[in-house]
Amino acid sequence: MVALLCAASLFQFTPRAWGQCSARDALQNQLKLGKVRAVDLPRKPIASVRDVPTWKTITVGTFVNSIVLRNALDAVGCNIGGLAAEVLARPAFTISSSKRGVELVAVSAIELGFNTDSVPLAVIYARARQLGFELAAAEIGPQLRLQYLDQPMGEFLIVGMEPIKTWSGEPVIFNVANGGAGLILIGQDGRDDAEIPVTSRFLFVRPPDLSGGIAAALLPP
Repeated sequence: MVALLCAASLFQFTPRAWGQCSARDALQNQLKLGKVRAVDLPRKPIASVRDVPTWKTITVGTFVNSIVLRNALDAVGCNIGGLAAEVLARPAFTISSSKRGVELVAVSAIELGFNTDSVPLAVIYARARQLGFELAAAEIGPQLRLQYLDQPMGEFLIVGMEPIKTWSGEPVIFNVANGGAGLILIGQDGRDDAEIPVTSRFLFVRPPDLSGGIAAALLPP
């Protein structure tokens, strides 16, 4: 009887553990893959945010609080990694009080002009700002996960955002991913000196003065 109860308990907690492990393993595999392929990709640095087309326009400010947003992710079957879930529960994670469209651009560190295998996160952010990109609000990560249900398998998108610290003080940024085991929102190392493979793709925000009201026009009624 004791053995059966232990087996039942193990079965009960295994899915959660598997989910956390799969998120971590998927991200680690992607980072390793990026380092391997860095030398094989063309390096075409961009000169300005004006050279990059809008990748996707999403809507923010559609939920009253982060709990409702989290429930919406659960309702459509989007997984949330352990670090990402902790960030969503932190007071520093806030959502917009008004509904609006946000234009996102997707660029790799290579396109930002780096030619090494990896680059510190803070250096990538500095170059992005220099070229006219803006960092995304934290809400962008889970909102994109919710509004990008047709994400192709194998795609990992790092949200260029100010990191949010976990309860233990670990800075974390979001990664919107489909590692093959389903759609997931992952939290990853957000330290200034975190080394990011140059093949990694980042999401930044197109400044409103370059959007020309397009984002607002694309808002659903």
